[in-house]
Amino acid sequence: MGSYLVIGAGRFGSSVATELYRMKHDVLVIEEDENNIADVVDQVTEVVIGDAKEEAVLSALDIYSFDCAIVAISGSIEDSIMPTIMLKEMGAKMIVCKAQNEWHAKILTQLGADKIIHPESDMGKRVAHSLVRRNIIDSLVLSSDHSIIEITTPKQWAGKSLAHNNLRRKHEITIIAIRSAENDKMAFHINADTVLQEGDILTVIGANKDLDIISAMK
Repeated sequence: MGSYLVIGAGRFGSSVATELYRMKHDVLVIEEDENNIADVVDQVTEVVIGDAKEEAVLSALDIYSFDCAIVAISGSIEDSIMPTIMLKEMGAKMIVCKAQNEWHAKILTQLGADKIIHPESDMGKRVAHSLVRRNIIDSLVLSSDHSIIEITTPKQWAGKSLAHNNLRRKHEITIIAIRSAENDKMAFHINADTVLQEGDILTVIGANKDLDIISAMK
């Protein structure tokens, strides 16, 4: 279980925060506008009412204890700059920022943001899963319970056939495509005798709870 700090409870921030909490992670939300609090207060671990642009608000928290801090402030571009600077100075392990445009993204990157998000229509769930599943390459949320992910073949699967790995029975997931590490070609005709190689990129479909488990494998 991870620990996440979400700054801003607008549409994007609240979507990320509530999905992370649904995934059984600890989520602390900082929000200045009390009108936005009602939508998340019962769907996250803790809510702090305050202005994250003020140093006293962030310094009251143990910033380094969070696995990731997400700056999801809605408003002017300037509003996200100061929290990003302070999070970096306070030793945040990972900083993810929502950017309004490419110019905004460049500034946030220069200030120390580790990942920039350009939110589209209600993509908070996809972002939440990408934050938790650190070793996945890409993901597509199909529903609240199922997704498709791309993942590098875990070492314990490499050199073994699909039949030997028995992934459907052990993990209830299905590999629907394999991109070869050797020639970068995609293979869609997969059978029980297909051998997974180290470095292969697997396209996997399954329930989010099962994908969370395999995406944590090394």
